[in-house]
Amino acid sequence: MRDILGTNVSRRAVLGAGVAGASLIAMPAVLRAQEKSLKIGAYGGYFKDSFDKNIFPEFTKATGIAVESIAEPTGEAWLVQLEQAAKAGQAPADVSMISQVSLLKGQSTDLWAPLDLAKIPNASNLIDHFVNKYPDGRIAGIGAVAWYITLVTNTDVYPEAPTSWAALWDPANADKLGLLALVSNSFLLEVTAKTFFGGTNALDTEEGQLKAFEKLAEVKPNVRLWYRDEAQFEQSLKSGEIPMGQYYHDVTGLAAADGNPVRSTFPKEGGIMDAGSWAVTRASTKLEEAHVFIDYMSQPAIQAVLSRKVGTAPTVKRDLLDLTAEEFAAVSSDIEPIIPRYDLYQTKSDWLNQKWTEMIAG
Repeated sequence: MRDILGTNVSRRAVLGAGVAGASLIAMPAVLRAQEKSLKIGAYGGYFKDSFDKNIFPEFTKATGIAVESIAEPTGEAWLVQLEQAAKAGQAPADVSMISQVSLLKGQSTDLWAPLDLAKIPNASNLIDHFVNKYPDGRIAGIGAVAWYITLVTNTDVYPEAPTSWAALWDPANADKLGLLALVSNSFLLEVTAKTFFGGTNALDTEEGQLKAFEKLAEVKPNVRLWYRDEAQFEQSLKSGEIPMGQYYHDVTGLAAADGNPVRSTFPKEGGIMDAGSWAVTRASTKLEEAHVFIDYMSQPAIQAVLSRKVGTAPTVKRDLLDLTAEEFAAVSSDIEPIIPRYDLYQTKSDWLNQKWTEMIAG
């Protein structure tokens, strides 16, 4: 199964390209780097570049810990690399940004070194669901960054913004939608459950999942494109050829700021919040330094820098941030989000993919 975060690499390139005015600060001397250092994995391309410019040098200045940033491959390839390396006692990176499904899969092999919240006092700033735990309560990961998938429309075709995900089902929108092509990156089962069945706990049983599939199948006449190529849908949205669908809130905002007739709407049921977490491979010998880094990244001030410079939604509580209302709205929302059921994509991946192919996008 394609990794959830693997779907966002091209989007991150867009975000990173929008980072302006960032000056590259010289890294510490080699001798100092040998004293205290960390290898940190981040998604490659402009996303990593923006961390290299805006985050890592300031972390080094604040802590004296030098950073060697590692470009992570997309999809679950990185999880496999970390697993194989850990068996040999090696750590390609000490700390990595990991998708929620990969984080769960790594827990099944005890890949992640348990984190000590006493050494991460800033973890108290986090929204609760960004503290990821093993089943026995040990801390497996800490929320790094988040982003939203929302209901997007072309403003020339839709002068009025839709208010509910139910608009996807409206017969008036026949052959007008662009939706993500996979069960594991569209999160449309969760959207269906929240919109029509009272919440994502409706997906707890196979019966509930089938009901959601059946309801979601009703959207098919409205779908023009099940997309894997984000750029293709973005162009069609801008032109009005495919004037409604689901897309990334921040990228849509950037496109609107560039003068394109597009808008992103957080429906009343909430936007879909996806996220990456910091996790430490058990093979790392730098657990102390890793705690310092994760604590640093959990500061409200640093989360605000990420929102402004990288375009990610903060993982800390809203009232702790110095973001203006406009800055916050550019990356997030106060409406309670739809949280993907990552547990299902780990435990029922094959069945969900099979049903998706049979009933939805086949």
